[in-house]
Amino acid sequence: MAGRRSSACHSQRDRLKEATVIYAINYDLKRPGQNYEALHEAIRNCGDWWHYLGSTWLVDTTLNAQGIWSRLEPHVDKNDFFLVIGVTRDYQGWLPQEAWDWINSRSLKMAA
Repeated sequence: MAGRRSSACHSQRDRLKEATVIYAINYDLKRPGQNYEALHEAIRNCGDWWHYLGSTWLVDTTLNAQGIWSRLEPHVDKNDFFLVIGVTRDYQGWLPQEAWDWINSRSLKMAA
């Protein structure tokens, strides 16, 4: 999905009632051609999400890092690499404006 944003940001309003945090989910999937749709669906089900970079997702969620990993692990091959890490307010990069809008609108949910 890198470079495209069609439906790249979705809401799950029920989750917004609780305090949420932004996590980055980063991966290196080692089996090209394997169907990872179940993994992508598990990520989308963690909360509001943004996905513009091929192997990076940002998730606005009530879950902690372990809670996210618990949902993703059943869909991961043992030779894949994953990092689920909280996002801080110290960020920089080169992204489309709509990406920065999503990120900046949630900056208060990020660790200092």
